[in-house]
Amino acid sequence: MTKTTMSIDTSAELMENDILPKIKEVHTDPNVPCPSQAALPKALAEPVQKKSPAQWAYERIIMYIQNFEKQLDNDHEVGMGLTGGNAGVIRIEGLGYYDPDIVTYYGQNEAGAKTQLIQHVSQLNVTLIASPKHIDQPEPKRIGFRLAEALERGEEVTT
Repeated sequence: MTKTTMSIDTSAELMENDILPKIKEVHTDPNVPCPSQAALPKALAEPVQKKSPAQWAYERIIMYIQNFEKQLDNDHEVGMGLTGGNAGVIRIEGLGYYDPDIVTYYGQNEAGAKTQLIQHVSQLNVTLIASPKHIDQPEPKRIGFRLAEALERGEEVTT
């Protein structure tokens, strides 16, 4: 017979657990890394009510970018497909937010032109793309890891 341990949460713990962020993902390939299986930066463990919609979107986008980069080989870095218009794909070089509701992406388009996308959180729609790194660049740039480190330290890193 196995012993079952039961815990009882206080009403304060129940309320706190209800407002903490939750994440769940399922993939057809069980070897695909999921953000839900990794240790989240401390900034993502804070209650949602303490953040603006822009900050909350910014922090989750960082987590998704970092997870996407973990799946890339050394010849690729993260790019972002833009919906609407003819903007195409940009190589992400920075990410930021402006409270209460704006998220912005900095980078270069496929022709090398400096690019910035400014997006309202209600219109958030980003496609992450494996883009070949520049041929003269020895290592791919991993913006997601740099941004996630800043979240862990509680810093603001936007470019």
